[in-house]
Amino acid sequence: MKSILHKANTRGHANHGWLDSYHTFSFAGYHDAERIHFGALRVLNDDTVAGGMGFGAHPHDNMEIISIPTVGELEHNDNMGTKQVISQGDVQVMSAGTGVQHSEKNKNSDKEVRFFQIWLFPNKKNVEPRYEQKSFSEADKHNKLITVVSPLGTNDGGVQVHQDAWFSIGKLDKDFSTAYQLRNKNNGVYAFVIEGDVTINGEKLSRRDGLGITDAAELKIDADSNAEILLMEVPV
Repeated sequence: MKSILHKANTRGHANHGWLDSYHTFSFAGYHDAERIHFGALRVLNDDTVAGGMGFGAHPHDNMEIISIPTVGELEHNDNMGTKQVISQGDVQVMSAGTGVQHSEKNKNSDKEVRFFQIWLFPNKKNVEPRYEQKSFSEADKHNKLITVVSPLGTNDGGVQVHQDAWFSIGKLDKDFSTAYQLRNKNNGVYAFVIEGDVTINGEKLSRRDGLGITDAAELKIDADSNAEILLMEVPV
């Protein structure tokens, strides 16, 4: 097994007033040559957007863009005609493909929205752009690792992406133990602690810490407190 640890306090940070963003990997004004990507995982941003504010219409192409809100409601609009609101429990993917314009804003003027913005390199370029969104209940995630993102054409239950990637989320009770078996032995897993404290393959992690693991067929996960984790299995 090989691993790389990214502690929460080592992430890039940009506070624009209306947007407070932490970057696990190089993004915008934050650049670290050692932290460009983890395999197909290119961006992992931890964003807080002030009430009524947001990202104006802007373009993307040839990227799988995933949004996972944890607090509040995020309103999405794009030039495919999609107008949706995503909130806690939802997972959204936009396959940018040949090109798409979209905007994201905090739906509410009186409270902030917090969400993870994640970008994956696709395994096929210039596909037709697509949008998908699914909801997952708290019960779905309780002491389970539920699949929320999976490869296009599979029936694994997640929103689908143009990549050999699986994302799982679990909300684990203190002292609960579980294991994650990789779908593809050639993939790696980037584990991100949303809340709480966990030990993964012997490495102790706290809130917003990230751990990239390669050359392992399994992750052994122990919840040292009530915790929520996101596992991102991607080609490396």
